[in-house]
Amino acid sequence: MTVLTVAASPLLAQSRSVWSAENAFDALLSDTARIIDVRTHKEWQETGVGAGVWPISMHASGFPDRLFRAKELSGDRTVGLICATGGRSASLLRALRQAGYSGYADISEGMLGSGEGPGWIASNLPTVPVDVALNGLPPALA
Repeated sequence: MTVLTVAASPLLAQSRSVWSAENAFDALLSDTARIIDVRTHKEWQETGVGAGVWPISMHASGFPDRLFRAKELSGDRTVGLICATGGRSASLLRALRQAGYSGYADISEGMLGSGEGPGWIASNLPTVPVDVALNGLPPALA
């Protein structure tokens, strides 16, 4: 029983580079992680953005600067990356690792689910409208 408790802890999730949506949300709640939704503005409008998640589209100009600024603002917290189904976030994580960056994790289920799991929305994790999420961005990321 103790092993299951440890395996589900946000600290363990933080040490891995691939997270489930539920692990990511637990880490967000325990303030051991920040999460960036890298999808497009249109996708955010269609589904909303995870509550407490920073919407920073990888398709917008200035994305690398905003991504690295988000990491700076996160301090020693891991920055989780989420997209629709885990493809873009996994590619981004690979590129970051190849360039020598650490402190990032892939939320492999994405918002909509994938072969890795049901995703943020089907897991009934909270979402907010895109305007609420954008208004919640730290000023340095807006």
